[in-house]
Amino acid sequence: MTASLSIGAERLARRMARGVDFLGSEVAILCGAMSWVSERNLVAAISNAGGFGLIACGAMTPELLDAEIAATKALTSRPFGVNLITMHPMLFDLIAVCAKHQVTHVVLAGGLPPKGSLEAIKETGAKVICFAPALSLAKKLIRSGVDALVVEGMEAGGHIGPVSTSVLAQEILPEVAEQVPVFVAGGIGRGEAISAYLDMGAAGVQLGTRFACATESIAHPNFKKAFFRASARDAVSSVQIDPRLPVIPVRALKNAGGELFTAKQREVAQALDEGKVEMMEAQLQIEHYWAGALRRAVIDGDVEHGSLMAGQSVGMVTREEPVAEIIAQLMEEAAHALEKRAA
Repeated sequence: MTASLSIGAERLARRMARGVDFLGSEVAILCGAMSWVSERNLVAAISNAGGFGLIACGAMTPELLDAEIAATKALTSRPFGVNLITMHPMLFDLIAVCAKHQVTHVVLAGGLPPKGSLEAIKETGAKVICFAPALSLAKKLIRSGVDALVVEGMEAGGHIGPVSTSVLAQEILPEVAEQVPVFVAGGIGRGEAISAYLDMGAAGVQLGTRFACATESIAHPNFKKAFFRASARDAVSSVQIDPRLPVIPVRALKNAGGELFTAKQREVAQALDEGKVEMMEAQLQIEHYWAGALRRAVIDGDVEHGSLMAGQSVGMVTREEPVAEIIAQLMEEAAHALEKRAA
């Protein structure tokens, strides 16, 4: 490493120190929880490479999560976390599974944490991380006792909010970054962006799309090839067809699966009209749809009818690479950017 890059690397280490200390990892890079993708192999690989892996619990039963955590622990002795969906009907059972395995960090995603969930997690000794799609919610979550926040913009893959990453970072970081560690996510594909958010006060970053096609990812070769062919504009958000059905938009690569989701929304909305389902059940049906659609693409390789969830950084994913190389490249780019700004 050259002397100039050493200066950049030292500056990068200083800026990541808070996130590294919070996560217990070597670098403050979380892997976003991607259903069917963020499982034992990718999670362990990311943690072993110095990052922080997150198991995507999604629609798993407590028994499946129990087995997945155990299998991950068999592949790494490094820290990793678990991402839980707040609307999961067995949320507190899943929290108990995390406690059994002494999981150090639990991420709650998909909405505000239900009553008692934060306390249940903190009682186990684990740290709680929540998503903050707006400044008001960030402040509310901090008052509720969360240990860290993820600020994720609409450029991200999967479930998204309406505001861009750059705007959310400008809005939230100056207000709350001194109170709790804040990790920025959404559309991050290169180290230069990481260094910029660290300079703004972020403790670290979260990336999903960049890792989805790693060598260690179990995603089907068809799934990975679709990513390699895609550009940023191919990653589009889903459309909500019925305002009464609070469907969170999802960003994925354009294919026939998007049309299938529109049809699914119509089906669920009609069931609501006819009183056949309650609102919570309607939302769960939508979540289960996504779980199935993702599996078709990620596991079965049906890239036409399955869901190809991807962020707008997908254009920067051009080949299959080991996780360690991806993280090393990101860190080198970030260090070089910080070195140039120091000149």
